[in-house]
Amino acid sequence: MRRISLLFFFLSATFSITANVSLPNIFSDHMVLQRNKPIHVWGWASPGENVKVSIGSASQSVKTNKQGKWRVSLPAMTAGGPHTLTISGKNTIQFNDVMIGEVWLCSGQSNMEWPLNSSANAEQEISQANYPMIRHIKVGREPTLTPQENFKGGPWQVCAPATAGSFTAVGYFFARELFKELNVPIGLINSTWGGTNVETWTSHASFFGHPEFAALQSIMPTSFDSIIEKQQVALNKMILNVQGTMPLPAEAKQFSWANYNDANWKTMTLPSSWENKGLTELDGTVWFRREFNIAADTRISNAEISLGPIDDIDSTFVNGIFIGATNRYNIERRYSIPDGVLKSGKNIIAVKVIDNGGGGGLNGTPAQMKLQLGNTAMSLTGDWKYRIAEYRGITSVGPNQYPSLLYNGMIHPLTNYPIAGVIWYQGESNAGRGMQYSVAFPLMIEDWRKQWKDPFPFYFVQLANYGADKGTNQNGGSNWAELRESQAATLRLPNTGMAVTIDIGESNDIHPRNKQDVGKRLAANALAKTYGKNVMYSGPTYQSMQILGNKAFITFSNVPTGFEVRNKYGYINGFEIAGADQKFYYAKAFIEGDKIAVFSEAVPQPVAVRYAWADDPHDVNLYNKEGFPAAPFRTDNWKGRTQGNKYEIQ
Repeated sequence: MRRISLLFFFLSATFSITANVSLPNIFSDHMVLQRNKPIHVWGWASPGENVKVSIGSASQSVKTNKQGKWRVSLPAMTAGGPHTLTISGKNTIQFNDVMIGEVWLCSGQSNMEWPLNSSANAEQEISQANYPMIRHIKVGREPTLTPQENFKGGPWQVCAPATAGSFTAVGYFFARELFKELNVPIGLINSTWGGTNVETWTSHASFFGHPEFAALQSIMPTSFDSIIEKQQVALNKMILNVQGTMPLPAEAKQFSWANYNDANWKTMTLPSSWENKGLTELDGTVWFRREFNIAADTRISNAEISLGPIDDIDSTFVNGIFIGATNRYNIERRYSIPDGVLKSGKNIIAVKVIDNGGGGGLNGTPAQMKLQLGNTAMSLTGDWKYRIAEYRGITSVGPNQYPSLLYNGMIHPLTNYPIAGVIWYQGESNAGRGMQYSVAFPLMIEDWRKQWKDPFPFYFVQLANYGADKGTNQNGGSNWAELRESQAATLRLPNTGMAVTIDIGESNDIHPRNKQDVGKRLAANALAKTYGKNVMYSGPTYQSMQILGNKAFITFSNVPTGFEVRNKYGYINGFEIAGADQKFYYAKAFIEGDKIAVFSEAVPQPVAVRYAWADDPHDVNLYNKEGFPAAPFRTDNWKGRTQGNKYEIQ
């Protein structure tokens, strides 16, 4: 009898739980609902249950369907609040401090995810972030094979110094500009994941419905279990091929020792993510060792070692002596070496790297990897010995392994929630397929508009300057320049805009800390195009070229009051010019009337001009007088570096 009673109690409790009205996590106290659009509210209850929803003077009742789902649409409301949203069935839910205003979805990879507390002037910005009419909600990370009705994450937070540090920095600065101009509540939905490609953010139907990607549909898996099993087999095989057995713990303790014999270790050229060097899908611990020599007559004092950012955690040793550790992936490692540790002749650096997920390794640039001895710098780039000390079994699926995974888990649950538009910062992870991005990116934009049934504005950030490929010579080509070109080409879609950031990146950091100007430039697009404000939103944009003799004359749009050259001598940097041989030379450029004249003595018969066509065109200085930078461009259509590089499912 006791077992029957317990079972009856359990079943009764379960029924009681399922009978309760519930809503997705997008609904909470402090939320912002989109003004001037019907207000959609939806959720779950018992099948056939009557549910009533009310806000302000509006209310509507509905009966749930056989699956217990319900949805109502209330009339559009003007900006204001606070309101109370009440949902009543067998239970009653109230959401308080609900505002009506402008809701923007902030999405993309790490530069949109980047929090305010890690941005430039973070302490001051956070202390001044007292904007109770700005609200923020974070969507939790979740890749899934099928579209979800809810997401992990929330609730909505009111912008204040105690909360703003975790907000998307770009989104916050965007919202701050809008609020100052519009004086209405601003809601930010932060659905981001660092290191992700555009294909994972696109729905299954749209992605495989496009001829570019249709053939890949046949190799999509049916479950995560099958993916994990396949990955684990591949990981085990990779480790066996790389080094055979794993080291015993007693041996691994010796890896930091100066006299440890690493002769049988494999080598890896650094800096690089180890996934790019064959250690695919490896999460765990890898030791790196490098020998270097100091000449006998070198003065050894005030020594410092720099290794760039390391993903995720490092412990660094020199000649067996521990000199420092850091547990954040985006922090550049700089450690002082105590006097007496270094010596003339042979020295050993050993670095223990622990990666908990995603990419792993020493991921900086060559310029960041060095040993500084007073005024003398010694490069530490090149071949390092390495050995895997520990690895974790695969228990989850990464967001980039298949298309649509993040659309399913992090975008689809939002598509019933009306928004004003989208701001987007992504592309770094697609740079190796820069030219194909001209297909994949517009496809995603059109897909989202179709899912929301709304041709909302979509404003995006063109990639900033960054030394991704360790150089700026245009004759070698540039993945990032081609990605930027594809971003610019996306402006052919209606109701789009682009914030050019080619002047505010950081050569040695893929995450530039200046998010203020990024947010302001996105906001300028929105204020001009969505809200009808009389503000400038773009810098000089290539329009046409005319060849006269040995000079190319470039005409730009978006120069209403003239050019500005940010150089005290008036020199314009960033231009290159080529003849029919397709070989580019750095060019001289100057303002001539409403055009820019470009020439080089090495090119007597020019046929093509490029501007800022490099991963890191760090010296560009052409603006309009309104303060917006000229956008990168090329006048030719010669074969690109990424041409033919296609998205693949591994």
